[in-house]
Amino acid sequence: MQSVDRAISVLEILAQRGEAGVSEVAAEIDVHKSTAFRLLGALEARGLVEQSGERGKYRLGFGIVRLAGAVTARIDITQQGRPVCERLAEEIGETVNIAVLQEHYAINLYQVRGPGAVTAHNWVGQLTPLHATSSGKVLLAYLPAQERAALLAEAGLKKVTPHTITSRTRLEKHLAEVREAGYAWTQEELEIGLHAMAAPVLDREGQVIAAVTASGPSYRFTEERMRELAPVLIKGAEEISHRMGYLG
Repeated sequence: MQSVDRAISVLEILAQRGEAGVSEVAAEIDVHKSTAFRLLGALEARGLVEQSGERGKYRLGFGIVRLAGAVTARIDITQQGRPVCERLAEEIGETVNIAVLQEHYAINLYQVRGPGAVTAHNWVGQLTPLHATSSGKVLLAYLPAQERAALLAEAGLKKVTPHTITSRTRLEKHLAEVREAGYAWTQEELEIGLHAMAAPVLDREGQVIAAVTASGPSYRFTEERMRELAPVLIKGAEEISHRMGYLG
């Protein structure tokens, strides 16, 4: 943990100063020059810092831009999706979320409760299993097959409820149906009594970057009701995609 703390301190020093040498960094974080040199070397290997010219000074590298870009994209999705989600929650009458891929989970970034929502459960910030959620199925369905296989191998197909799909073959067949239908659905696969559906959100290159979901109690948000409302959700997802720069 000390090394992580020191590495973050180094990045903060370079952010404040613009550039700094090994001696300056060592003095600032109160470590030996050799320790500062190792820290800078590790950060340089990851592209987070770079040497500026031949003066032995270091500055922030373009790896920082890559990391910041990922955060910016998520902020953009939330901002661009907010008005659409609010409208969808009204139209569908259930809770609407935006979720993105986080390692081998789906993480919810934004939530709007519909007028018919019966519980106050807040999904924002929660990591949920890809194979047991409608958002996760959307995010999985449009990944390249090799990447999907690696993710599923790492995550596993844990039986969350008696209805969770735990067979790889069955899941792949289901994901093919998701791609054909243009949306995903779950029926008590994450939680007994909970049904959900999700549609893909695309970026300007046409890549799936998020899922917009609607979820509600199984007694009301039935399979028939989800099928009936799917076009509304898909249209909402398309609107967010256009707001994110997709022109298709």
